[in-house]
Amino acid sequence: MTTVATRPPATAEKAPGKASRTARRRRWRRLTTPVALFALWEISSRTGVLPEEKLSPPSQVLRTGWRLAADGTLATHLLDSLTRAGAGLLIGVSLALILGSVAGLLRIGDDLVDPTVQMARMLPHLALVPLLIIWVGIGESLKITLVSLGVFFPMYFNIYAGIRDIDERLVEAARTCGLNALARIRHVILPGALPSLFLGLRLATGAAWLSLVVGETVATQSGIGFLMMEAREFSQTDVVLVGLFIYALLGLLSDQILRIAERRALTWRRGLRAT
Repeated sequence: MTTVATRPPATAEKAPGKASRTARRRRWRRLTTPVALFALWEISSRTGVLPEEKLSPPSQVLRTGWRLAADGTLATHLLDSLTRAGAGLLIGVSLALILGSVAGLLRIGDDLVDPTVQMARMLPHLALVPLLIIWVGIGESLKITLVSLGVFFPMYFNIYAGIRDIDERLVEAARTCGLNALARIRHVILPGALPSLFLGLRLATGAAWLSLVVGETVATQSGIGFLMMEAREFSQTDVVLVGLFIYALLGLLSDQILRIAERRALTWRRGLRAT
């Protein structure tokens, strides 16, 4: 008796290639609006609709950015900004993790910590600059403190909400199975709170860059914010726009890194996808 080899369906062979083509089309489609806006901006500047002294064209901004990068000016200021943002982010996230966990896990922590944080969050932290100058001076401490304050609140509330939103029946089931407190935190509470934790990190990172912009405009001699303020004094619109684009790229890059880490850490989660 002879057997006839069967081939897999053609659709199965083409499925990976089709998925790859779809992904490429999506990437190009996401670039459509930004490219169109930049083209419109360039044309408007070159035709005089937008005065160059008010808004430099993208081509000039690109040349200015290349010049600042080539002579090392951009790298020096960027390193100082990254150092401040990193230090403030580390401090703010650490405090939020500790206090958010205490308030979320312990009743006494909720009673002692959460009301104070709820009151403090009503104060816009950027409006505290005059008071912070009196407390910590106008040096690096001011910039790092501003970033830490901007980071703390979105991180704290997402951690607190992530812990409190965990189904209590899961915790009770883990207790019934004999898991101690540390084991329940590791196997039930931490996985359940991870989505909120990553959301808090993304919001906190955005707040860090916003706070840094303000901090670097107060009595500083380095940083992207200082570069922009110095350019403003000489009406160098192209340099100001370079600084704005760098902040935007830093925010986008940090958000993309966190999104990738979130997808890898939460492979078990299946949410709604756009169609």
